[in-house]
Amino acid sequence: MDFLEELSWRGMVQDKTPGVDEKLKEKMVTAYIGFDPTAPSLTIGNYVQIMLLKLLQLSGHQPIVLMGGATGRIGDPSGKDKERTLKSYEELDGNLARQAAQIKKFLDFEEGPNKAILVNNYDFYKDMNILDFLRKVGKTLTVNYMMSKESVKKRVETGLSFTEFSYQLLQGYDYQCLYDQYNCQLQMGGSDQWGNITAGTEFIRRNVGGKAFAITTPLLTKADGTKFGKSEQGNIWLSPEQTSAYKFYQFWINAADADLPSFTRYFTLKSKEEIEAREQEFADNPRELKKLLAEELTKRVHSEEEFEAVLKVSELLFNKKATRETLLSLSQSALATVSKEIPSFEVPRSVLADGANISDFLAEHTSILASKAEARRAIKGNAISINKEKISSHEAIVNQEALLHGEYIMIENGKKNKFMIIAS
Repeated sequence: MDFLEELSWRGMVQDKTPGVDEKLKEKMVTAYIGFDPTAPSLTIGNYVQIMLLKLLQLSGHQPIVLMGGATGRIGDPSGKDKERTLKSYEELDGNLARQAAQIKKFLDFEEGPNKAILVNNYDFYKDMNILDFLRKVGKTLTVNYMMSKESVKKRVETGLSFTEFSYQLLQGYDYQCLYDQYNCQLQMGGSDQWGNITAGTEFIRRNVGGKAFAITTPLLTKADGTKFGKSEQGNIWLSPEQTSAYKFYQFWINAADADLPSFTRYFTLKSKEEIEAREQEFADNPRELKKLLAEELTKRVHSEEEFEAVLKVSELLFNKKATRETLLSLSQSALATVSKEIPSFEVPRSVLADGANISDFLAEHTSILASKAEARRAIKGNAISINKEKISSHEAIVNQEALLHGEYIMIENGKKNKFMIIAS
């Protein structure tokens, strides 16, 4: 696989420095991307850069993941219209550990001459005092050079602290350290990082007389111009604790048809030939293309088991013919996902311990029905089900035996109205 050819057909090249095409024709080039631990999980926006590293590795080159243990303490002004709020060192260290664990799922860190390397840039600075930094790092770039960067120019009007102004010095010195220690000659990132990345090529040219290169990707946006990576509920995270596998899957299923070609090219690991054949086959059925992309990504980011659970949750929520077996096959986490998608009620476990009359339960402990009389009429009309079993008598008792995984009861009122009871 030719790395630049691969990026080109995927539409993943925005800017590149002269000579990078020839450089990447060498047998193995070492390249890096940095990730600052500003959140406890990476997002699918970050996953664009992970895909760059993955494609690089599949092309026979060596990826370095640079975790920003130092730069995360400073704050990158790129793409921000105001100063970041600094996080505590403890929070940043915790975020870094979680993000590093996520990245290890996607790249090969174990085998081969081009196995991935994980580096923490805090190690470059932990033994350096302020005078060392100013002499060794601060002297490299002029203020005029630093002021010319887009990330700085945009913020001068609204305010930019010396802390964030110095960010490009750290990122530039990071590149020099990786060049010295690992012969890393390529840095990649989003197009908003171009100024910081080229500062690094300047560090290497001025300080060690070396030649280094840069590639950036276009910032992925939706066809309507809104920011990629968000749903109505907020960011789409790679962590199941912050975005469930079901929500993750639904993000791709609900993508606009116009976004599908770019989303597919940025995130699939299928070949160009396979993708183009698939797009031709389903030219009149974009829903099927979305399902294929959602399946591939849900399996890769979560797992095959989680994908199967997603299908069961979807069947339970949307298929009127879903069976009791489908419900009983769901894991506790899958039921928790269901409870977030339909109206849910917390009920004290003590109510179920003693057993509750179904009419009383529906009217007094939930708002599924407004009164006992309404509950009785619904039961008489064969409308009420508990865990996919019809209730035929208004004298039926609901107790702890009905709890799925000791926590959940699903109640249906007719074919369309589903509710979840959560024992608290």
